[in-house]
Amino acid sequence: MQELETAMRKASAQGTIFAASVAERAGISSSDMDCMDFLNLEGRMTAGRLAGLTGLTSGAITGVVDRLEKAGFVRRERDDSDRRKVFIAPVPERMMEIGHFYQLMQRAMEKQAAGYTDAELRLLLRYASESYQSILTATTELKDMMGASPRAKAAGLKKPSRANG
Repeated sequence: MQELETAMRKASAQGTIFAASVAERAGISSSDMDCMDFLNLEGRMTAGRLAGLTGLTSGAITGVVDRLEKAGFVRRERDDSDRRKVFIAPVPERMMEIGHFYQLMQRAMEKQAAGYTDAELRLLLRYASESYQSILTATTELKDMMGASPRAKAAGLKKPSRANG
């Protein structure tokens, strides 16, 4: 298990470095690029959905969307049936400007996948999908823990409520 965790962490870190290089070229932050990746993969979604996928707060997502909109990578679109509902939509032309960089990674991954059977690829897909959910849960727990007071953080405890302290 330790070897698998180490390999996954190395792959994740290298993916982060790759995305950071593309983000720098695009003139946006790495975290904004991560959010844009979810939008590119899933398409138009609400800010609430993006927050759920990323584990970011609604306030943080508002900032991300503002920056991505200013850079021309996304646009806000009102729902035709409910004008109160706003969707965040990727701008395909801008996505294509940086998407070609990801073709390098896609070709490398396709070459790697060619050595696996369909059953092995299904197992890897299951593992990667479940890993995403596990890491999202851990991220939420980490943010909750980091919201605790310094002494409570050291002890791994939650911040006391105002009523108690």
